[in-house]
Amino acid sequence: MNPSISVLTLGVDDLERALIFYRDGLGLPTEGIIGTEFEHGAVAFFDFQAGIKLAIWKRGDLIHDANIVSTAPSSAEFTIGHNVASKAAVDQVMEQARLAGATITSPAHDTFWGGYSGYFQDPDGHLWEIVWNPSWEFPVE
Repeated sequence: MNPSISVLTLGVDDLERALIFYRDGLGLPTEGIIGTEFEHGAVAFFDFQAGIKLAIWKRGDLIHDANIVSTAPSSAEFTIGHNVASKAAVDQVMEQARLAGATITSPAHDTFWGGYSGYFQDPDGHLWEIVWNPSWEFPVE
């Protein structure tokens, strides 16, 4: 397998609510919900950096498509990391997420490894880490 990720799909309980959070609250670019003409097909895609998209899909439709048993969701299964160029950028994104309706689970703070990060959950409980790593270089936001 060539290590490459092109789409990260999040199962959500309320597609419209998730669209509003990511599009209007976080400002992620999207064409909105597409695929409504298909049973189990309604989905929204958000453009990240070149070649990578975030998708939101109704949790029940994802379960149907993957042919798996529905289980209770857990926020501790994985995090989505968003690296930024400064401590101030961490604070800005965390505040934007809070204003959009995110639950701040760990306010931005200095980390034990020399960075600066905070965590929030989207309305469906997906866990995001907003982080500045002084060892990584990023374009100025």
